[in-house]
Amino acid sequence: MLKFFKPVTWYLEQSTLQEFITRCYFCTKIKHVKPKKAKGVSLRKKGHFVDYIELEVCGGKGGNGMLSFSSIPHKEWAGPDGGDGGHGGHVIFKASHNIKSLSHLKTLEKADNGVSGKTKERVGKNADHRYLEVPKGTVIKSGNGSILASLDKEGDFFIAARGGAGGKGNHFFLSNENRAPAVAELGAEGQVRLVKVELKTMAHFGMIGFPNAGKSTLLRAISRARPAVSAYPFTTLNPHVGMILYDDHEQIAVADIPGLIPGAHLNRGLGISFLRHVERCLCLVYVLDLGIGWQNPEQQQGQQELRLTSGLSLFDQLKKLQYELEQYLPGLSQRPGLLLANKVDLPGADSRLRELQAKLEEEQIDKEGSKSKHSLPIKVFGVSAKKMIGIEELLHELRVIYDKHNILSQDSQHESPVETGKR
Repeated sequence: MLKFFKPVTWYLEQSTLQEFITRCYFCTKIKHVKPKKAKGVSLRKKGHFVDYIELEVCGGKGGNGMLSFSSIPHKEWAGPDGGDGGHGGHVIFKASHNIKSLSHLKTLEKADNGVSGKTKERVGKNADHRYLEVPKGTVIKSGNGSILASLDKEGDFFIAARGGAGGKGNHFFLSNENRAPAVAELGAEGQVRLVKVELKTMAHFGMIGFPNAGKSTLLRAISRARPAVSAYPFTTLNPHVGMILYDDHEQIAVADIPGLIPGAHLNRGLGISFLRHVERCLCLVYVLDLGIGWQNPEQQQGQQELRLTSGLSLFDQLKKLQYELEQYLPGLSQRPGLLLANKVDLPGADSRLRELQAKLEEEQIDKEGSKSKHSLPIKVFGVSAKKMIGIEELLHELRVIYDKHNILSQDSQHESPVETGKR
């Protein structure tokens, strides 16, 4: 176990922040907790992660006012007694930490209608509001794209559609001039609006790569998520999110992003919708395929597989992925990330991995001019999700990057506090 024999400031001056966090991580003895299968659950509900949805919200209709006259024995002109109708319910979005996805929302969300008024001046019941819980960090936009609300804290709410007011009964119109009003109001219609709901952040880490790179298998290896795994491209058409647990009760969310292809920024395949998921990840994990150009005998006997990236080296795969990200959103590829080479159990994987490492170091030297004293070499992690090779090192590195990102974000918040002046 490593121990600090000198002040912490000395290590901050002599090494980089990442080295300091790595040493602290080793000292705390934080370990990954292996996911356990839920006992007594034979069937699990299958569903994918939803981070964007367009829906129509409708407020409830107000209840109608009652048109009636009193019927009292021995009193012919008892007067009007029609009650007012109840108000319709609102549709309200509310931020909650218990919700992680938008998959529970429907394309049409409607609140209940108010109850109509009754005789004997009985007022109809107001309808209950319809609360739609959404994850913290949800942004609600109008149909034209303008931001209506941003629910960032627990309990924040936004009234998306207001319910209609209840109609007045004929007793409301009673006056000295009109002792027998024969008129009552209908309940007002509720507000109808088309809104777009999306998440600011989908996961802490997003795994991106070409089709059949092994992203879904890797997510199954490190979490309890169970995305579909098959030997054909585009098995994953929707993102899946898995949670990595640690023994200090910290949780890290990792998303399996559907595979990208060259020209995704031109909306080839489903490129734009796939890249939108990448935008909502804080850190990126580039999953490079060591199996491109190699097929086992079972795949060769079957139908010819679609190889959109046939013949690409690991370095070319990385550059093409970064190019697609930059074309979609400048600066997206510069987010904190990790290079991961999957399928190291295949023949010839070691030589291809060393070749990628050499090219990355050469590129780093060309950018910096010469090796700096404090510069760290770019490390590529070789794993095999199927054989569970290198998984423990990967989980450790994910935690190191996660802790580093949290420290930097906290420092930036202290240095530049949010101003709450008048608009």
